[in-house]
Amino acid sequence: AVIEPLTNMIHYNTLMTVFKVTQHKLHEYIGRLSVCSKLCYAIGGAPYQITGSALGFFLQIYLLDVAQLDPFYASIILFAGRAWDAVTDPTVGFLVSRSRWTRCGRMMPWILISTPFAVLTYFLIWYVPPVEQWKVLWYLIFYCLFQSLQTCFHVPYSALTMFISTDQKERDSATAYRMTVEVLGTVVGTAIQGQIVGGAIAPCLPGDLDVLDNSNFTLLGSDKRAYLIASAVICVMYVLCAAVLFLGVREQEECGCLKTEPMSFFEGMRMVMGYGPYVKLVMGFLFTSLAFMLLEGNFALFISYTMGLRNDFQNILLVIMLSGTLSIPFWQWFLTRFGKKTAVYIGITWAVPFMILIVCIESSLIVAYVVSVAAGVSVAAAFLLPWSMLPDVVDDFKVKNPDSSGHEAIFYSFYVFFTKFASGISLSISTLSLDFAGYVTRGCSQPDAVNLTLKVLVSAAPVVLIFLGLLIFKTYPIDEERRQGNRKLLQEMQ
Repeated sequence: AVIEPLTNMIHYNTLMTVFKVTQHKLHEYIGRLSVCSKLCYAIGGAPYQITGSALGFFLQIYLLDVAQLDPFYASIILFAGRAWDAVTDPTVGFLVSRSRWTRCGRMMPWILISTPFAVLTYFLIWYVPPVEQWKVLWYLIFYCLFQSLQTCFHVPYSALTMFISTDQKERDSATAYRMTVEVLGTVVGTAIQGQIVGGAIAPCLPGDLDVLDNSNFTLLGSDKRAYLIASAVICVMYVLCAAVLFLGVREQEECGCLKTEPMSFFEGMRMVMGYGPYVKLVMGFLFTSLAFMLLEGNFALFISYTMGLRNDFQNILLVIMLSGTLSIPFWQWFLTRFGKKTAVYIGITWAVPFMILIVCIESSLIVAYVVSVAAGVSVAAAFLLPWSMLPDVVDDFKVKNPDSSGHEAIFYSFYVFFTKFASGISLSISTLSLDFAGYVTRGCSQPDAVNLTLKVLVSAAPVVLIFLGLLIFKTYPIDEERRQGNRKLLQEMQ
């Protein structure tokens, strides 16, 4: 009478243990992604980086030296385009979060529909209209349109991280694949734009810039054709990458089904901006991203004019991106081994000594390449870490709010909003600063005030912003112990 109940209890406990272990293994198997799926997902991130690197490195110098706009109007275009882009991010994120499930998923229709229109508007950005009076309006309209359509691609793609797998390790692995391909995308964008444009670059114009003979117009025309050819090649790559993403990735419905009633836009904003870990993460990366955006937006001008390496700037930019691509696997190993916060401190600060070095020595091609390699290592960390840490914040929010779901796109879109707004501020401040310093369009050399301004924009200002960002990261509460605890809790909830 005593042994039989004990035996039954032992059998029951054994069966429950086997059931839990089997359930855990089944959960891991279902959440596992194939290498092919990870690669297809990663390739989908390339269009954003290919076009972003081309615009980031070359749009400013294109507007000033090829379209020959006044620096003041160029700064308006750059700021307005980025500001408009920043506003559309949370709007698109809100609309995506309310989207219904379709046969293609919730995110894929946005990606599929926006692609052809984004490609068309991107091509028209690099076309110089024949009517002088309409130039400013032309670039303003098509730059804003492209940024809006790119947002309709990138926000759903970013949120797709939470919908491809339920397993945190698989999402981190897919993110590493994505960051590797995205940094490679910046290499491709820089290489295509830089090598095509660099191969046809017209010489600077000495003397009176108001007096241009026929040969100068011919040289300027070759620059215009080179930019159009480069943009056409990038447009083809954009379409191919979007097709690979659509055909090779399956969005998991069970990961993204809504359990709560859709909330209003302002409710979503309050929810996101009221969550402490998210605010600290975004603000920290806002300052570090702004630092690297200042460096990116002004480095071509700094190399061309301050260092006097006008014929080598495209190769130096390419070295930065290649170094970043090769460094991604190292940083993925590092954050897995030592934790993500440690990776932030070491990865972001790695570039600081080299930023200081490049403005403190005489112009040297060898030093420029050394600094480029070192900067690329830090750029890789700046690429990888935000997108690797955002899913941790979303998971933390889910643990704290188990009855609230389906808001992933809002978290991602507000992060993109802040980074793009920072980009707009950095580009407009840079261009206005150059205007006040007396920038000479297509000049062989620049006044000392312009060279000093470029040194501040690629060295002093980024260093200060990096240290401000790292101070904010000191308060970021999600460490490795909390992250692993959230992972176990989410597995139990699922």
